[in-house]
Amino acid sequence: MLRVTKHIAQRDATKRVTYLCHKIVVSSNSNYSTLNHRFGGGSYHRQQQHGSNGQGSGGQHFRSDFLAPHGPKAWTIPPNRGYGMVVVRILRGALKLRYLLLGGAIGGGMTLNKKYEDWKDGLPDLKWLEEALPQGEKWSQFSKTLMEIGGAVKDVIEIDPRLKQLGEDKVNEWRQWFDNRLDDAIEAADYQGVAIVESKDDIKSKTTVAALSLSQDESRKKYDNLQSQVETLQTEIMNVQIKYQKELEKMEKENRELRQQFLILKQNKKTSTKKIKKSLIDMYSEVLDELSGYDTSYSMADHLPRVVVVGDQSSGKTSVLESIAKARIFPRGSGEMMTRAPVKVTLAEGPYHVAQFRDSDREYDLTKESDLSELRREVEFRMRASVRGGKTVSNEVISMTVKGPGLQRMVLVDLPGIISTMTVDMASDTKDSIHQMTKHYMSNPNAIILCIQDGSVDAERSNVTDLVMQCDPLGRRTIFVLTKVDLAEELADPDRIRKILSGKLFPMKALGYYAVVTGRGRKDDSIDAIRQYEEDFFKNSKLFHRRRGVIMPHQVTSRNLSLAVSDRFWKMVRETIEQQADAFKATRFNLETEWKNNFPRLRESGRDELFDKAKGEILDEVVTLSQISAKKWEEALNDSLWDKLSNYVFENIYLPAAQSDSFNTMVDIKLRQWAEQALPAKSVEAGWETLQKEFIALMEKAKKSPDHDNIFDNLKAAVVDESIRRHTWEDKAIDMLRVIQLNTLEDRFVHDKSEWDQAVKFLETSVKAKLAQTEETLNEMFGPGQFTRLTHWKSLTEDQNKRRHVKTELDKILRNDDKHIPTLSYDELTTVRKNLQRENIEVDTDYIRQTWFPVYRRHFLKQALHRASDCRKAYYLYSQQGAECDINCNDVVLFWRIQQVIRVTANALRQQVINREARRLDKEIKEVLDEFSEDEEKKSHLLTGKRVTLAEELIKVRQIQEKLEEFINSLNQEK
Repeated sequence: MLRVTKHIAQRDATKRVTYLCHKIVVSSNSNYSTLNHRFGGGSYHRQQQHGSNGQGSGGQHFRSDFLAPHGPKAWTIPPNRGYGMVVVRILRGALKLRYLLLGGAIGGGMTLNKKYEDWKDGLPDLKWLEEALPQGEKWSQFSKTLMEIGGAVKDVIEIDPRLKQLGEDKVNEWRQWFDNRLDDAIEAADYQGVAIVESKDDIKSKTTVAALSLSQDESRKKYDNLQSQVETLQTEIMNVQIKYQKELEKMEKENRELRQQFLILKQNKKTSTKKIKKSLIDMYSEVLDELSGYDTSYSMADHLPRVVVVGDQSSGKTSVLESIAKARIFPRGSGEMMTRAPVKVTLAEGPYHVAQFRDSDREYDLTKESDLSELRREVEFRMRASVRGGKTVSNEVISMTVKGPGLQRMVLVDLPGIISTMTVDMASDTKDSIHQMTKHYMSNPNAIILCIQDGSVDAERSNVTDLVMQCDPLGRRTIFVLTKVDLAEELADPDRIRKILSGKLFPMKALGYYAVVTGRGRKDDSIDAIRQYEEDFFKNSKLFHRRRGVIMPHQVTSRNLSLAVSDRFWKMVRETIEQQADAFKATRFNLETEWKNNFPRLRESGRDELFDKAKGEILDEVVTLSQISAKKWEEALNDSLWDKLSNYVFENIYLPAAQSDSFNTMVDIKLRQWAEQALPAKSVEAGWETLQKEFIALMEKAKKSPDHDNIFDNLKAAVVDESIRRHTWEDKAIDMLRVIQLNTLEDRFVHDKSEWDQAVKFLETSVKAKLAQTEETLNEMFGPGQFTRLTHWKSLTEDQNKRRHVKTELDKILRNDDKHIPTLSYDELTTVRKNLQRENIEVDTDYIRQTWFPVYRRHFLKQALHRASDCRKAYYLYSQQGAECDINCNDVVLFWRIQQVIRVTANALRQQVINREARRLDKEIKEVLDEFSEDEEKKSHLLTGKRVTLAEELIKVRQIQEKLEEFINSLNQEK
């Protein structure tokens, strides 16, 4: 878009300049013609005044006056002749200026063309961009357009004076030619003016005379106008030149950027031969990452080499690793343990010095101090995050890759330093944990042990050498590194240092002995400064002089150490990689055979794949909620609502109103209080329980499907339980239900016979259900009947016998008063207790009341059933007489009102479930599934069994074996 805009701006500028130049040239030619007429007319008039023979003398007089205006004859020129001379001078100046401008433009244009061709030839060959950049055709079109613009502009623009200087000779030649032609034209006009005038017709003669009659002010005005046009043209040309210069600067800037891209791509082409090397170490690191969770004990197959950096705390092992990586990538501490977890660092060669964590896409630029600081903070954060449960160190591996120019390819594992004494802020098992971790990594038979020893302390105080001797007694894979030798030179005996580096002081054996300097103890020193200090030290140190001992130059500096470690690393990789690949191939064959024998018809699926399949089934079952019909939803909601509300209706509304003198008034008060307080919340609970019940029913129905896989049952149950636990009904639903329920309960009149019949049926069904519950309570209280005792060989307890006697006395009271109130009077309680005393049964009043409550309820419910039966056919009387009906049907009206509020509530809840709650439940289930998918521990707990573990192991071994084969192929290609 920017290039197209530039092209349009240049094209418009070229058109404008061409138009202005054409306009001023035409104007100048026109003025020149007019002035020639004026000049010729002046000569004819002068000759008429001097006589017929005055042609030669008159012409000579004009010539001398014109060529020498300051001579004596100049003061004898007639007025008309003076006006003509002024006009001629104006004409000459204007024409010279025009040709000067055009000549400068032409010469400058030619110079610009030449400079443009030179500049174009100096550009790099951009043919490679057609392959490297996708915009190759667009760039070629832009170049062609740019050349066309240059050709158009070079003919009309006056360019920089420095460029115009190059064509100065040509301009002077044109100026001299123009002056000669102008002098010839003036002389010809002087001698041939009469002939010209005679050849004109009368109109042209009048025009010439009128022109000569112009006043001096009008001539000056014409001259000023002409000069103003010339200045305007110069301003326009200058503006266009400035714009063109800006465009050239932009093009030069783009040219520089293209050169930089060219150099980068050229550098990448040069380093393309090293691509195999970079990819090799990355592939090998990926294999080690796969193995990290497969064979953690190095007991079966993970015997692949890696460099294990071990040493005492503060011995300088982290500094050695940073020197090899050429960057200070680890956090620093003053005497504090900073390395709290293993850090696997994969070193690789690359064009840029960057670092990246295995589980992150961000790259840290190691040439910037800000990125280095952020990298060190991230390492420290990950280390502290890996320590849980009050531990000081962790076994979790932090994997990172460091790439940069000149880095040696290898994989190093930095371990926590070995300590001899624990501080109070450490866990009690810290020392043992570090020892076990160090032995664990060194027990790999192909691990290269980089043993770090502090040269500034006594060798006898070292703890790491004993551990190294236990794991590698013959020293076939150990490299010994002595650090801080700059301090050792001042403190230790030189002969002792030489013995250490020659392998004669420690009983520990090693492949090689190296001495390094890891800095001057300054935290802010860069790696380059440390390396320069190290080189200067070894150049000037007397301790490592050849004449003083057997120390060889290749045994010193971190650079030689990294070369030696890398060489040994790749040598061991080549020696062991084929054997490791064969081991995994055999393991894979055994696992595949076992799978075919146990699960011949199933494909091996890991936990992630199984989890995704279970996730799909759960979400499909959630979708089926929307397929449930409205009728089924309302039936389920009706049942759930009555189960939730029936106890309150009987205990708090129906029974209290039945024992009051004003049944309807009490009912109205109780119903309104209920609708304003408890009813909306209870309705929401019923709706949520119905949604939960229907969802679980769908899950259970899915288990009966022939395609059901019971391996998902635990996972599905856990997801459903967690989703239901989190789900809450919308708060505004309660307020909406309250309004609907209050309006519904305000209606107190049954509208038609069908509703009356439904209310009667609802009353009978509800009373029968309550009566059945009461009968169960009575059976538990009084024991089984005579028939049951005989057939099932059961007997009554003492309490049941006692309650049976109390029941007999209570039945007498109810038979005497069929409409007895729900409570017993004091006299009645005394009568019952005395009657029982005659039978030697001692009971208190509370015992009698406890027995009375279910007995009276059964009596009341049976009476309610009789009233419902009587009211079944009483709708006509009710519709005519209302509440004054002879038959007491207030029970039916109450239950009709309850039935109506349940109906409208169920309808409202159904709409909420379909429109809102089912989708919200689906969203919550998805959130739970997403959380479970990231929790490997939970997936391992919920997806269990031999089928899962065997498939997981087989998939893991297959991945490792394939990566090993890919790595071996690349390794063979490098050879």
